[in-house]
Amino acid sequence: MNMNNETLQKAANEARGLAIDAVEARASGHLGLPLGCAEIGAVLFGEILKFDPKKPEWLNRDRFILSAGHGSMFLYSWLHISGYDLSIEDIKSFRMKGSKTPGHPEFGETPGVEVTSGPLGQGIGNAVGMAVSEKMAAARFNSADMKVFDHKVWALCGDGCMQEGVSAEAAAFAGRHKLDNLILLYDSNDVTLDACAEKTSAENTAMRYEAYGWEVTTLKNGHDIEEIRRALTAARDSKSGKPRLVICKTIIAKGIPEVADSAKGHGEGGAKFAAAARKNLGLPEQKFFVSNETYKAFAEAAKEREKASAAWSEGFVAWQKTNPDKAAELDSCINRKAAACPRELLKLIPEFPQTDKSATRSSSGAIMNVLAKKLPFMITGSADLFGSTKNYLKDMGDFDVDTPAGRNIWYGVREHGMGAISNGIAYYGVFEPSCAGFLTFAGYMLGSVRVSALARLNMQYVFTHDSVGVGFDGPTHQPVEMVSILRCIPRLDVVRPADSEECAAAWAMALTRKDGPTALALSRQDLPILNSIPVSVRREGTLKGAYIAKKETEKLEKIIIATGSELQLALKAGEKEPATRVVSMPCMEAFERQSAEYKEEVLPECCKNRIAIEAGITGLWYKYADRVVGTDDFGFSADTPELFEAFGINEESVLG
Repeated sequence: MNMNNETLQKAANEARGLAIDAVEARASGHLGLPLGCAEIGAVLFGEILKFDPKKPEWLNRDRFILSAGHGSMFLYSWLHISGYDLSIEDIKSFRMKGSKTPGHPEFGETPGVEVTSGPLGQGIGNAVGMAVSEKMAAARFNSADMKVFDHKVWALCGDGCMQEGVSAEAAAFAGRHKLDNLILLYDSNDVTLDACAEKTSAENTAMRYEAYGWEVTTLKNGHDIEEIRRALTAARDSKSGKPRLVICKTIIAKGIPEVADSAKGHGEGGAKFAAAARKNLGLPEQKFFVSNETYKAFAEAAKEREKASAAWSEGFVAWQKTNPDKAAELDSCINRKAAACPRELLKLIPEFPQTDKSATRSSSGAIMNVLAKKLPFMITGSADLFGSTKNYLKDMGDFDVDTPAGRNIWYGVREHGMGAISNGIAYYGVFEPSCAGFLTFAGYMLGSVRVSALARLNMQYVFTHDSVGVGFDGPTHQPVEMVSILRCIPRLDVVRPADSEECAAAWAMALTRKDGPTALALSRQDLPILNSIPVSVRREGTLKGAYIAKKETEKLEKIIIATGSELQLALKAGEKEPATRVVSMPCMEAFERQSAEYKEEVLPECCKNRIAIEAGITGLWYKYADRVVGTDDFGFSADTPELFEAFGINEESVLG
């Protein structure tokens, strides 16, 4: 499917023109990468990548990720030229409200865009996650008669991505697990936004990646079509058994001499030279120009790709007939049919004994193991804390080089990398990941958590050791602020269950969400089962975000609102006041989605005397209460009862 070099060079210059015109029209955007990598894009999208522009969600397509998302016009230009459903009018609408070409690529907004990129380095982690998914899917679904999954994952990154720590975490993981289906193209133009890269970096990137266990090659001239073809073909066809890094030496903003090869070429600075640049590139005065010759050449390539896709589809139909069990499992993974309704999912979870006093981290682990046997798409991982976070799936194997079908991923002490890799698994769409760590370390991975919410990914965060209740480990491990921080992220559900039954409902909620991730904040300390509240009330109430845990027996005068481990304290206080109602609110976000009638039923406006209690930062609770019992300071090393008493998180404070 090779094109001649002249055709590819012509397409590269026309892609440069699209980027120049789009950025000039908005007086906003980034020209450096789209211009500097134009020839690489021409070879990639013209010859190397396996995809079908008419079927952008084809299961066995190569995945291409633009980690350096600021260079979005690179991706938009090549998607348009390649025949995806992205018109020239869409290109002209670059960065405009409601367009399919937002400033940085966003998952679900544009055909052919695989991930939401923007924070540098995230795309490298996402690519690692997709490579994990391909390995896992191939191990579980490929058969002797057909390789259902047999493709590569490509990512294009820049100097900034390489400097971000998240990329180092992900790259080390990829090397350890020998992800030989992963190819990283490093646009090494030696320039960052403020200055040349040497101002802030003096490392030997090739040696670093070789130390991680990668195969590393250097493309000395990232503007020579023939050299690019040889380098990318060799990376694609390598049998080294390692992930590949291709260091591509390019000139940033090539095509605009006034700013090329300098920090001025990174952003929109070169747009003011647009007219001269078009002339230098051999383009007509007409803006947003793509020649008929280029369209025709890429249309011919698209026809060949469609044939390959159609041949796979034909084989897939035959595979479904000869492998009905695998086909049914794959369908269950992709369509999540077994997890359509939280109430149906709850039926799979047996009630906990009335004597249960498990920490919610432990009951969470038990629930996960029950559900994972029924839900083949469930996989999980932990940042070197399986023994503490309790999310290990027993008898389901570990993902590793020789056991890629394993459903437990050992991430090592790499919280941020874990988050970005998990996002990649979620983007891939076959498996639904959860990942676990101590809640206090959620701050290390907030960049990934935020993007997962922005992209509405279906996944779960298992955050344990949820409050000052951690005790002796001290303030470094007592996440007084983190639940509130997570609650401030749009589209992220944060659930802090009070006992094992609320935890069961929390998992049913999380696994049936269709529009975003869920964070579970779970206790280290044991929590007694709340037998005073019927199981059905706890489970159903948790699904609604809040419910009446103890109803007043006299005319309502006070409402105590609590969450997590503090609900037991609220119930004890409430028993001493007949006119007091106790409300459990494990999930603010779910409660806010309820009808006005239900919210009034639980928290009637007529009762203004409301007290909230949580062993953490108090600020968010003033939305529901006029007095809050909690702590707005860090804790200290002591046992749990002493900590609660020191912060006044006790019955006296609630009753007072």
